[in-house]
Amino acid sequence: MSLALPVVAAVALDRALGEPRRWHPLVGFGRYAARIERMLYGNGASRSRGALAVLIAILPFVLLASATALLPYGFLFDVLVLYLALGWRSLDEHARAVGAALASGDIAEARRRVGRMVSRDTAGMMPSEASKATVESVLENGNDAVFGALFWFMVAGAPGVVAYRLANTLDAMWGYKNARYRQFGWAAARLDDLLNFTPARLTALSYAAFGRTGQALACWRRQAPAWDSPNAGPVMAAGAGALNLALGGHARYEGVAQQRPSLGRGSEATPPDIERALSLVRHSLLLWLVVIVAWEGLHA
Repeated sequence: MSLALPVVAAVALDRALGEPRRWHPLVGFGRYAARIERMLYGNGASRSRGALAVLIAILPFVLLASATALLPYGFLFDVLVLYLALGWRSLDEHARAVGAALASGDIAEARRRVGRMVSRDTAGMMPSEASKATVESVLENGNDAVFGALFWFMVAGAPGVVAYRLANTLDAMWGYKNARYRQFGWAAARLDDLLNFTPARLTALSYAAFGRTGQALACWRRQAPAWDSPNAGPVMAAGAGALNLALGGHARYEGVAQQRPSLGRGSEATPPDIERALSLVRHSLLLWLVVIVAWEGLHA
């Protein structure tokens, strides 16, 4: 069965429709995962309980996705699952809303919109900080919401993309290094790191191909190891280098100022750079589609 056809169909659906406004399966999965957390967290937030929570949360849906391969119209299920896993149009919409608010001088609205994309504090952000946060989110979520899903669909079909997207969701819920989740969320964070290892590096290469390639690769090599996340580091360093932007640095999380490692090289981010970052994701996606279709054509 062709995998290129459902990939193209799902990307087209995402572009035409965007994410479902109501009843998104990932929202429902988040509620399901929260119930599992309440059931298993107990008085001791151990790694073993966290690993069991991840298994209970993900395995039934992966098995269900595997079973659909036996259905007469399993192809349609593949398209639907991949469409629901993608977030290309949503990423565009959120980022452009920030850019539009900044362009109109409405910094309060820009801060509110940035708050929908990032976990850092947005109150008091200056326009350059809002631009930087948005560009960073676009680069990182290009991998999480687009390329990672495509990679795992090509590797393992619907079960692969289900496992990837649910692991990504659990990491967003439990993968924090704070008192509550340092132990309980360890398994979710490590699984997400594992599943993102290869697609993140392919994403970084894609970003490098559509900007200042040499600088992007140099930033990836020198700066990514200093970043907390082993996968966000290469993606964001290569993207920043490709765009000739200086990212990283100062940010506030839960009221605490942090000085993050530098990413990229060049000027500070400005509102027009948000569109440049979106263009980098768009061109990279086109490259992936061309490669996927060509690869399957050669092996038909």
